[in-house]
Amino acid sequence: MGGMTSGEHERRLARAAELRAARTSGGQARDTDADEEARQKRNKISDAAKADYLIRDAMARGEFDNLEYAGKPIPGLGERYDPDWWIKGLIQRENITGLGPAAIMLRTEDAELDQVLDKQYTEKQVRDIVEDFNTRVIEARRQLLGGPPVITKTRDVDGEVARWRERKAARAAAAPAKPAPEIKRPWWRRFWSSRH
Repeated sequence: MGGMTSGEHERRLARAAELRAARTSGGQARDTDADEEARQKRNKISDAAKADYLIRDAMARGEFDNLEYAGKPIPGLGERYDPDWWIKGLIQRENITGLGPAAIMLRTEDAELDQVLDKQYTEKQVRDIVEDFNTRVIEARRQLLGGPPVITKTRDVDGEVARWRERKAARAAAAPAKPAPEIKRPWWRRFWSSRH
């Protein structure tokens, strides 16, 4: 609370409630003996009653309208306790990729591998990517750190190169042929030919 003690914070809350009540009734806040007695009576009220009053006051002002989860179940409520809930929530909120168990990361990479290979220009690049992928799959199978089992299969390098060639040839055949660019003559030739 920025260096305030609990007692100071409660006094400030009570004073703010007094000022709000005085403002809504049209009167002015005065520090007289009667006000002091009323303040002492309010201090005798339990914290639960004060909290209930503040919540009802905020509801009357409409501060709880249009909240994010209004009328919806609270996410994660009722699930069993997960000690890594905060890091999983951070990864999901911030859309962080590249983190997680090796088995899951390799599965997602395997699903996207054909798209990555299609962006390559040479067979050597395709071979290097597939060999690197196979190496990481084998290393993940050897690890003893726990986590889900690695079910991703290694890929045949020569087979992937052949499939890459076929996809590349199919894209080239499907692409419309570009017309030959029109060769522009120098301005002086165009001028000369129009004169004669």
